Amino acid sequence: MIIYTICLVTGLIFTLFSAVAGHLFGGHGDTHVGMAGQADSGVGNDGVPGISIFSPTVLACFVTAFGAFGMIFSKLEVTSNPWIHAPIAFFGGLIVALIVLWLFNRMFHHTEGSSESRVASLIGQSAVIVSPLPENGVGEISYVQAGSRYSAPARSEKGTAIASGQTVKITRIVGTQFFVESITSKI
Repeated sequence: MIIYTICLVTGLIFTLFSAVAGHLFGGHGDTHVGMAGQADSGVGNDGVPGISIFSPTVLACFVTAFGAFGMIFSKLEVTSNPWIHAPIAFFGGLIVALIVLWLFNRMFHHTEGSSESRVASLIGQSAVIVSPLPENGVGEISYVQAGSRYSAPARSEKGTAIASGQTVKITRIVGTQFFVESITSKI
């Protein structure tokens, strides 16, 4: 019974401390493309922020629920035997943790709305030269994706100069620099 009480109290204290500390100190780090910035969040294979089964939030939910279920089922006469109420408390805590995991991941997935474009989908897209690209130098292009206009530093793929106003095709992206080539019309 004392173990269940310790788990319940520890889980609740952690939750309250996290809420207060997160409110007072911001709870978020610097936001980077594709990152939520929270200590217990991460990015899945699809680039969408999420939460791990081993995050402090999910573990605290498990510990709290384990303590609560253990206290409840240890008091019931039918489940007063530790061989009965301990596994029930464990699986009850596990179910609560999995529900919290599912809810947080669903919430992160639905709230993920970013004006950042998906870089990989830009290859082959046309753009316009905003600042001329000097020979073997860097200029600037402007492109439209998903209804938003973006600009980026660019270089000519062949190292040739390209004047402002020319339409180009994005051929590759290295870091933050876009490589482009002139679009020549074939008759």
